[in-house]
Amino acid sequence: MLKGVHFLDIQGQNLSLRLTNEEFHLLRDLIHRQYGISLSEQKRALMLGRLSQVVQQLGLSNFGQYYQHVLRDPTDESLTTLANCISTNHTFFYREPQHYDFLRQVALPNLQKAAQIRSEKKLRIWCAGCSSGEEPYTLSIVLHDFFREQAKEWDIGILATDISNQVLQAARTGCYAEENVANVPAELRSTFFQRVDESCWQVKAQVREPILFRRLNLMQEHFPFRGKLDFIFCRNVMIYFDSLTKGILLDKFFRFTRPGGYLFVGHSEALGHNRASYQYVQPAIYRKEGAA
Repeated sequence: MLKGVHFLDIQGQNLSLRLTNEEFHLLRDLIHRQYGISLSEQKRALMLGRLSQVVQQLGLSNFGQYYQHVLRDPTDESLTTLANCISTNHTFFYREPQHYDFLRQVALPNLQKAAQIRSEKKLRIWCAGCSSGEEPYTLSIVLHDFFREQAKEWDIGILATDISNQVLQAARTGCYAEENVANVPAELRSTFFQRVDESCWQVKAQVREPILFRRLNLMQEHFPFRGKLDFIFCRNVMIYFDSLTKGILLDKFFRFTRPGGYLFVGHSEALGHNRASYQYVQPAIYRKEGAA
């Protein structure tokens, strides 16, 4: 067993499975290297609770063996499972509605004017850390509601990415429980959703059509994008990153943002001086200078 003085037991499960200091630090550093997520000492219980069942299902005796198992897995499936367990996927439709109001009132009207000048009705959006899909589907609904009959004239693409294959699989179905769609205005729900049964709603095909769900690790060196993006949504993701990791990611975002494009972050995420060259617009909204 790897050395360690302090131990944590998980209540209600196998009390022989413990997480030593060294095991915690090894796994924490691995998660930081691979995904940029910084786990404080206060996250020891979370790690133990979420990974204990995985360790036991693999037939391993301790977290040191699990760490070696993840490192030696040539398929990276174990690393993906680790990411799925550690990730927190809490989201809902129309979360932080001020952003969608800004889109309707400012960003989309500006985009329309720019499109007339460029003679190109094209819109590209990236949802980085899309979780179970509520954010990209909300964006698609907002766009359809804004453009209405003109929506067919636009080339709209929404890339929705996450590190968790599990949540991406759920997102692709577009099916949500009654409580998940509670924030969707009744008129929009009747227009853009169809009831599957008494407990489930599914977004309609026109909402799903512009969205491409893909797995992507924000820590990878290069992003596979061909062109610039009008809007980047990376909300409530960077709260898990340290300042250095956040700065590197923001520099990447900036390079892929079209001049005049916007970055939307979570309202709990204060970028401060660590915001690349974006210009502050209002809380949680930043803009890249230049003509759209």
